[in-house]
Amino acid sequence: MSIFVTGGAGFIGSQFIRDYVMQHPNELVINYDALTYAGNLENLDPVAHLPNYKLVKGDICDEQAVLAAMPDDCAAVVHFAAESHVDRSILSAKEFVVTNVVGTQNVLDIARHKKVGRFLHISTDEVGGSMAPGQWFTEDMPLHPSSPYAASKTAAEHMVRAAGHTFGMDVVITRTSNNYGPYQFPEKLLPLAISNAMQGESIPVYGDGMQERDWIHVADNCKALMAVLAKGKAGETYHIGGRNPLPNMEVLKLLLKITGQPETLLKHVTDRLGHDRRYAVDCSKTTRELGWAPETPFEEGLRSTVAWYRDNQQWVARARSGEYRGYYERMYGSR
Repeated sequence: MSIFVTGGAGFIGSQFIRDYVMQHPNELVINYDALTYAGNLENLDPVAHLPNYKLVKGDICDEQAVLAAMPDDCAAVVHFAAESHVDRSILSAKEFVVTNVVGTQNVLDIARHKKVGRFLHISTDEVGGSMAPGQWFTEDMPLHPSSPYAASKTAAEHMVRAAGHTFGMDVVITRTSNNYGPYQFPEKLLPLAISNAMQGESIPVYGDGMQERDWIHVADNCKALMAVLAKGKAGETYHIGGRNPLPNMEVLKLLLKITGQPETLLKHVTDRLGHDRRYAVDCSKTTRELGWAPETPFEEGLRSTVAWYRDNQQWVARARSGEYRGYYERMYGSR
């Protein structure tokens, strides 16, 4: 039996693969990844040598490549692959529509052709738009995406649901809040802030810094994803969050305290266009139906994450410089 994971060299995808490969030694995990700027094969070094892991380099928009890579005995597709950086989507939305919408539909079509057992689509809390103070986003609330990125992920969700309704595919969707932890590409808030703090460099803060985000450790998220994959009900959506939304300024001040750096490193910059004020997912359904709950307290998880970045500064330097992009050729040749 095998599972097909798209975008498995990214931050969350690589954590999922590391965990899944180690926990399911008799199942083959195929990692299908285009290896763009945010995909780093160094993230998969712990499992790259194992017989139940296989890498295929390819684009989810390439129909023939996906068709060739997805096995006929595929038990499940776990679909992480996406353009995911909001700022980049504001600069240019086209790539997000192509990858997140067209690419998702392409993988859905091939999974249906291959009669895949289950299709797990990884979405985001951002599809719900900004929550009011004290409001929690539940699975049955209307979707109000605010950024081009969130709009593309909303469209992808609709295509996944349509495949379930029209063709009877076994589809499940997860929406996850902000992930943090090791191996995250340093363009997102926390790895950027950690990297800058370790170098004594300024940390940009959008607007007043009081935007609220719900943080979950990536390992906790992947435990939830495995629970949804194994026990989730077909056609359902499940929320995954840390149940602890915090203002960005509070998070950054805690980070500076952990790193021993002064708060003077925080530099307010012009706010992002259309910046949502609050994201907070209600994950009580996931707990109630699947028995999952986040395990890592935020401060504890942040301290361990800072320690990882401190101990892996060469990884950070390679990620920032783009040096790791030659890793595939060094390991696997130029094919």
